[in-house]
Order: sequence, then C-alpha cells, then structure tokens
Amino acid sequence: MEFILHLVLILIFTKLAGHLSVKLGQPSVLGELLAGVILGPAVLGWVYQTSFIHEFSEIGVLILMFIAGLETDLDTLRKNWKSALAVAIGGVIIPFAGGYSAALSFGLEQSHALFLGLLLCATSVSISVQTLKEMNKLSSREGTTILGAAVVDDILVVVLLAVMLSLLGTGESVSIGSLIGKKVLFFVIIIAASIWVVPLVMKWLSKLKIAETVISGGIIIALTFSYFAEWLGVAGIIGSFAAGIAISQTPFKHTVESKLEPIAYGLFVPVFFVSIGLNVDFEGVGSQIWFIIVLSLVAISTKLVGGALGAKMTGYNFHSSMAIGTGMISRGEVALIIAGTGLAGGLLDPHYYTSVIIMVIVTTLVTPPMLKIMFSDKYTHKLSDNLGDKE
Repeated sequence: MEFILHLVLILIFTKLAGHLSVKLGQPSVLGELLAGVILGPAVLGWVYQTSFIHEFSEIGVLILMFIAGLETDLDTLRKNWKSALAVAIGGVIIPFAGGYSAALSFGLEQSHALFLGLLLCATSVSISVQTLKEMNKLSSREGTTILGAAVVDDILVVVLLAVMLSLLGTGESVSIGSLIGKKVLFFVIIIAASIWVVPLVMKWLSKLKIAETVISGGIIIALTFSYFAEWLGVAGIIGSFAAGIAISQTPFKHTVESKLEPIAYGLFVPVFFVSIGLNVDFEGVGSQIWFIIVLSLVAISTKLVGGALGAKMTGYNFHSSMAIGTGMISRGEVALIIAGTGLAGGLLDPHYYTSVIIMVIVTTLVTPPMLKIMFSDKYTHKLSDNLGDKE
C-alpha cells in the first residue's frame, strides 16, 4: 500500500508547489517539477522512481499530449509545416555539433561524444505544452509550430539513434530502410484511421446505452494510437497527440476535452511532472560539476539557437523565432529514454550517466520560466500571430 502514500504526497506537494510558483509569477508546472526534486532522493527521499510511478507517469504524459492534440488548430499546423520542418532540422544540427564538441573537449572518446551530440538533439514538448496551455498560447502560430517541429524532431532523432546503434553500438544491427519504412507506415495508417475510422468509432460509441462512452472512446483511441506508435518505433506521445488531433475534427472534441481534463490534471499529469524530478540524485556528481554546467549551457543555447534559426529562415520575426526556439529546449522524458538506450548499447559512458540525467532535468526546469518571459504581456504584441505576418 506504499504507492497510495506516494500518490498522496505527490498530489499535496504538486498542488502546493504549483500554487507557490504561480504566486511568484512562474508557470505552475515549474513548481510541480521542483516538487519531484524535493520529494525524491535529491532532497527528502520520500518518493522513489518505482515501476508504479513510472507507469502512472507514462499514462500522464500520454493524456497530456492527447489533450494538446485536441486543442491544436489543424489548419494552422498545416500552414506552418515548412517552419516546423526547418525548426526541427535546425534543432538537430546545431545541438548535435555543440554536444559533440563539448564532449570531445572533456576528453570523451569518439563514439561517446557522437552519442552525447545525438542526445542533445532530443526534444520533449510535454513541458512546453503545459506551460503554453496555462498562458493560452498553445493554439498560437508559435505554439503549433513548436508542436509540429517536435513530431519531426522525434522522427529524426530515432532514425539517427538507430544509425548510431548499428554503426557504433554493442547491440543488434538495425536496418535503416526498415526503420524509415515503419515511420512512413505509421503516418499513413494513422492519417487513414483519423479520417475514416475514428469518426465512425466515436459515433458508434456515443450511441451505446452506458455512462461516459464518449470519454472512454477518446481514451481508447489515444492509447491505441500510442501503442501502435511505440510498436513501430515512434514515441508514444506522437501517437496520443495524433489521436487528439483526430478527435478534434469530430463533434465530440469538447465533450472529451471537458471530461478528461479534470482526471488528467487532478491525478495523472502531476505524477508525470514529479517523475521527472525523481531522477535527480546529486550523490557523486561533485567531481563532474563543470561537465554538468557546460553541458547544460550547451544544451540550452544550441536548441534555442537552432530552433530560432529555423523559424527565422521561414518568415518569423525575431521575437517569435526566439519564442519557438525556447519551446524546443526541454529534453524531458524523451532524452531520459534515449540516455537509457545509449547506456544499454554501450554508447554512453556509465561514469557520466548521472551527470547527463541532471543536464536533462536542468533543460526541463528552465523551459517554463523562459517561455513565461517570451510569451509575457511585455512581448505579446511582438508575436507573429498578433502581427498577421505573411505565411
């Protein structure tokens, strides 16, 4: 029954920390992330990363991205696909070069330096999604570009990871053609299902004589899309995001959204935010403090510059470009998964594993306050969606 006590502590701490964060002028998600650091082994040691917490948090991030899909303006996403592609490419090339160079400067061997460069390419917009949602900017032109770029980024990083594991790793070799084929197959089937299957399933479920069939149908579709995505080597959050977009095109969008949000933000999403903070453990990192500082600064600056450059090259003004670059900084759970994969495949030196995890947490923690500044009232008039910039 210990997991019940852990849930109680997580819910109390996240709500109090989130409230305090808002009172201090920051997004509530920053307080919730810090609650995980405080509750975890880094400070109090009251809650640890158990299989229950991990699986509960997986549901939380899937629901969070599903809701993001529900709230995404599909027309705006279509109009900004070129920008999303440019932001993703810029957010891969520059972080890769920066991470690789930083690793070599600290004496890491070639294969480990290449992997560290790849790790810095990862992006997790789940934290950005929650921050933008709090500021009502998720459906802005900048917000939809960040979401679109994250999807492309995920595909690029997974393909690069497979290439690296094949050439440098100690695990099994991977067929690149097969890998890319699976990604294409995923999007073809998901698009077809979104157009022809999802509306029919939701309509059929709505007619059943039992309580809450519409919300159950939404969750079923989100989890099915997520499972299918993972099965084909695409991040589950991409699948749940696609499910949200699919249902947003049906008459059931508002019903699903209004009934799912209380469940999500009342229970599952707080556990996800805390689970990220639980990965922090400062034991034995004193000798690597400069490595952590340099790597964190490189991770933040290269993603910001890479994303902003891609946005600027596709017509965004300077401030909008910086806002988009900021939204791509968080590495979150995506980088944690890649770090674990690299460790198992012999591409990440175990000696640096904890330091890399701390770097991931740092990028995740700085994203909410940086986004708050970029999307604050002081700069709102500078954002492209309020200026009517030419597409």
